[in-house]
Amino acid sequence: MRTAAVIGTGLIGTSAALALAGRGVVVHLVDHDAERVRTATALGAGTEEPPEGPVDLAIVAVPPARVAGALAGAMEAGLARGYLDVASVKGGPRRELEALGLDLSGYIGTHPMAGKERSGPLAASADLFEGRPWVLTPTPDTDTEVLNLALELVALCRAVPVVMDADAHDRAVALVSHTPQLVSSMVAARLREADETAVRLCGQGIRDVTRIAASDPRMWVDILSANPGPVAEVLAAIAADLDETVRALRSLESAETAERREGASGIEDVLRRGNAGRARVPGKHGAAPAAYEVVAVLISDRPGELARIFADAGRAGVNIEDVRIEHATGQQAGLVQLMVEPAAVTVLSASLRERGWSVRP
Repeated sequence: MRTAAVIGTGLIGTSAALALAGRGVVVHLVDHDAERVRTATALGAGTEEPPEGPVDLAIVAVPPARVAGALAGAMEAGLARGYLDVASVKGGPRRELEALGLDLSGYIGTHPMAGKERSGPLAASADLFEGRPWVLTPTPDTDTEVLNLALELVALCRAVPVVMDADAHDRAVALVSHTPQLVSSMVAARLREADETAVRLCGQGIRDVTRIAASDPRMWVDILSANPGPVAEVLAAIAADLDETVRALRSLESAETAERREGASGIEDVLRRGNAGRARVPGKHGAAPAAYEVVAVLISDRPGELARIFADAGRAGVNIEDVRIEHATGQQAGLVQLMVEPAAVTVLSASLRERGWSVRP
């Protein structure tokens, strides 16, 4: 691939453009918002200049409701040899394109499973897709050349290709992406009118659960409007679980021993099912889940402290698999939780103590 056009310079489009431009592809940027194009251009994502002829690949990175129109316009203009979109819903846009009577042999629907709670070109980064699944939804009509161009895009963005049926994809993302957004928002909404004393007690658990609740509501209305049925089905199942959990909690309030025992059993059941589901979430780089141990270190809120602790871990010959930071309320300090292989806990703890760190048991 030597040339590409990116239609839509938001987070995903600009990130893809940055990745391609960084690997020598000439990228032409298109957006109805001229300011966003200028911003993406200033970031090094490509050029505002239109291509002199058809590019190798056109990447449509607009909200699901606008995908069909943008693709139709690009195809009619002969913008590229191949076309794909990166919307988070796949079945609906393809059916819209079919209804327009377009030749879809030169098109493939795709969806990179990556994003942030922030949107727009300023949130973009060339490494956004590295190691992340990138779903491809070819059909028997898809040209081999277009499929190869899509695979080349995925490789240049250093993502991992996953081939799926479009409707199966939409059911899957309803479970693993769209419903979590709504659940996170609903939990966060409970904080809106909460007493200030309660809010000040927020710890890492509530921060983890509500992180994605900071996402742009307008963007999510677009996404959910394109996939309402599958999301509603998952939420209905969760609602049934909530009803059962509420009943179990009410039973725990009972004066009857048998009813309390039944309530405890109901709560344990939902927690254990949660354990089983969480254990299926892929681990690092999509590999099988791994069990890591935590080394907790007290850290001051000063510039360079995180870099110093990572450097000291490196000197100990220990790889940090993951990290979490829990900030202390009202203090310029926090607790850094370093996730490491179980065999590395003793070595890392001893090494950090030798270098003056306060390691918590």
